[in-house]
Amino acid sequence: MAAKRLLVESGSNPDQPNDKRIKKSFRSVIGEVVMANSLQNFCSFLEPVLRKVVNEEIERGLSIITTRSISRSPSFRIQALEPSKLQLSFSKNLSPSIFTVSKILDADNAPLQIFLIDARGNRVAQTTLPYLIKLELVVLDGDFPKGNTTCWTSEEFNNSIVKERTGKRPLLAGELTITLRDGFGIVGDIEFTDNSSWIRSRRFRLGVKVTNGTTSDVTIREAMTDPFVVKDHRGELYKKHHPPMLEDDVWRLEKIGKHGIFHKKLEAEGINTVQDFLKLFVVNPMKLRGILGQGMSERMWEVAINHAKECLLGSKLYVHSGSDYTIFLNPICQVVQAIINGHVYPARGFNGVAKAYVEKLVNEAYLNWHSLEEVEGGLNGTPLLTQGDGVDEYPNNHQGVVRSHHQQTFIGVEMEPIAINVQEAGSNWPTNHGMYTG
Repeated sequence: MAAKRLLVESGSNPDQPNDKRIKKSFRSVIGEVVMANSLQNFCSFLEPVLRKVVNEEIERGLSIITTRSISRSPSFRIQALEPSKLQLSFSKNLSPSIFTVSKILDADNAPLQIFLIDARGNRVAQTTLPYLIKLELVVLDGDFPKGNTTCWTSEEFNNSIVKERTGKRPLLAGELTITLRDGFGIVGDIEFTDNSSWIRSRRFRLGVKVTNGTTSDVTIREAMTDPFVVKDHRGELYKKHHPPMLEDDVWRLEKIGKHGIFHKKLEAEGINTVQDFLKLFVVNPMKLRGILGQGMSERMWEVAINHAKECLLGSKLYVHSGSDYTIFLNPICQVVQAIINGHVYPARGFNGVAKAYVEKLVNEAYLNWHSLEEVEGGLNGTPLLTQGDGVDEYPNNHQGVVRSHHQQTFIGVEMEPIAINVQEAGSNWPTNHGMYTG
């Protein structure tokens, strides 16, 4: 049996391939190929994941290094931690009341301007950006923000935008988009198409913000004007002018209504314009007060006079002359210079005798106003009015000075006038010392 087993084993050919070994080798090759292919796919999937992780770690490491570096420098630390406080700002507010279908201007009847300002720290300064910014004008509720605060969020600002009533035209019409260039922009022709009486506050604000979709690397805060009332344009027929003009009808003054009782009383006395009103106030204030009567309270009287005092006088002078005198008056009968018997008297140079004589001449000039000679500008190129000084030597008279051009009210010739009161100095009627001195 052992020999037989040996014979069988010895009879096998060593050069003949082993089928079992061949099958095993082929299976291994196939497995290796499959494994290599799977590993390649796995690596392709893993590569972007690894790249992302590596990039994040690198950025985190750099940010830590930068933060440590900044923390060592106080100036850099303040600049890095302080948020941007860029904000828009209107140059001026609007008038307290405006009318529909009328161009919106500022309180000085000039085009509205918008600035970009930097309000970091305790300073506010105009600034610029190296690129253009598109802005959008909107209408806001007059009660925004609540509590009269100056703080609001962009979401609160947008939620307070007022849209037109159903079936109406857009509330604000015109050039509603502005380009902010070098930190400055001018508002074009815009107007309201509806009044403000239909919202609860009965007032609007004009707001401006960066246009939605504008790409910017900084945050810019919105701006708004003070609240104002928008009235229907039909009411403009009765509008009070600020400032009033000399040639305006007298009812354009506050507290004097068109065709009202005060208007009729003034018309009956030949006082038809603001200039007529002011001339009589300068020459004979007691008479003017008497014409208006007790129906006009002291408060109403004060409001009407203060409104009249905003009037722009211009540069025209009126000359009243005779054989031995020449006096120069401004448009409201104030003396700016007098020449008597060849002597030139400035506005404050009258002695007792000359003062009484000039009072008489002023009264004559007032009564014959339409016969006076009109001249433009100064006398012999010399300024007639000085700025800022009051008239103190006539304490019992209504006094006045003309404000300088830079004060934008009562602009006149450039030398201080005096007001001559032809009433008795002992009158018990209350006087307004320092008239037109502000």
